[in-house]
Amino acid sequence: MDIAHGVGLFGAAAGAGGVDAIVGGGGLVLLPTLLVAFPALPAATALGTNKLVGISGTSTAALTYTRRTPVDKRVVLPAAALAVLCAALGAVSASALPTHVFRPIVMVLLTAVALFVVFRPAFGAETGAVEASRRRRVVTTLLAGAVIGFYDGIFGPGTGTFLIVCFTLGLFTEFVASSAMAKVVNTGTNLGALVVFAAGGHVMWLLGAGMAVCNIAGARLGSHLALNRGAGFVRAVLLVVVVVMVAKMGYDQFG
Repeated sequence: MDIAHGVGLFGAAAGAGGVDAIVGGGGLVLLPTLLVAFPALPAATALGTNKLVGISGTSTAALTYTRRTPVDKRVVLPAAALAVLCAALGAVSASALPTHVFRPIVMVLLTAVALFVVFRPAFGAETGAVEASRRRRVVTTLLAGAVIGFYDGIFGPGTGTFLIVCFTLGLFTEFVASSAMAKVVNTGTNLGALVVFAAGGHVMWLLGAGMAVCNIAGARLGSHLALNRGAGFVRAVLLVVVVVMVAKMGYDQFG
C-alpha cells in the first residue's frame, strides 16, 4: 500500500465515521475505498475489516449520544443483544445468498424512505405528542434488532438509516433520539458480524486498527454535529446519504 492509498483509507475512515454517526451509510464510503486500495482483496476480508472499523465508530457515537440523549436501556440493550445474534447468523448465511438479489429490494426501500421523508416534513422533526407504550417500544426495538441485524450481517448498506427510520416510525421519536438508539443497536449488529468474519480469518487487524482510530474521530465529530444542530440537520443528511446509496447500488447492479 503506497502513501496515497494510505491517506485515502484513513481519510475515508474518518469521513465514514462522521456520516455513520449521523445517519448511517459509512460502509458506502469504506468498502469501495478498501477495494480500490487492495484490488485483489477477497470480499469477505473487506467486509470483515469494514466491520472492525465500523464498530469502533458506532460504539463511540453510541456513548456520545447516550450521554446527552435519554435512552431507555431496558428496551434498547436487549435489542442490541438480539442484533448480535441475528447479525452473526446473517454473516454466516452471506456466502449462500448473492448480493445482487438484495440490491434491487434495498434500492426500492431506500427510495421509499426518501420519498416518505420528503413528503412528510414533520416526520422526525420532534417527538410525537403520544408516547409509545412500553410494549410497543419492546416489540419495535426487538423486531428491528432481529430483522435489521440479520440484514446487516448478510448485506449491510443502509443499516443505520433503516434503524433510525424504524425507531422514528415505531416509537414516535425525533431523529436525534432515534439516532441515539440506532447507534446502540448498530453496535450490536457490527459486533455479531465481526465475530463471524474474525473467526474465518477475514479481518486485516493492523490496518483496521489504524482506520478505527480515524473512524472514532469522525464519529465523535458527527455525533456532536447531530446533537448540536438537531433533527433538521439529521433529516437533511439522511436524504443526501439515501440518494447517494441508491445511486451507488444502482451503478453496482446495472452499471
